[in-house]
Amino acid sequence: MAHVSIKRIYDKPSADDGYRVLVDRLWPRGVSKPEAALDAWMKEAAPSPELRTWFGHDPAKFAEFSARYVSELEHNPAVAQLRSLIAKHPTLTLLYAAKDPECNHALVLRDFLVH
Repeated sequence: MAHVSIKRIYDKPSADDGYRVLVDRLWPRGVSKPEAALDAWMKEAAPSPELRTWFGHDPAKFAEFSARYVSELEHNPAVAQLRSLIAKHPTLTLLYAAKDPECNHALVLRDFLVH
């Protein structure tokens, strides 16, 4: 079984990260492509622009955001691509730019992918 983790793109890349996939729709500010050390950028796996704007990283909206994002993921072709990557790589790290490690879309995406 593959191991899927999440990590901020601003944290230093590590050999433990395995295959590194950025799952944000927008490129993170202040990070160069070499610094990012990405294996893939899957913008399509991110929440829709409308959902992202509505959420605004407000912890009070996280439960509702999670439910809406899962609903999007159930119809998102990028999920099959991510599951294929998970099948090919024993360790996969989903990278995100949000500041809050407890309240971000990568948490929801990881849980959706592994359950």
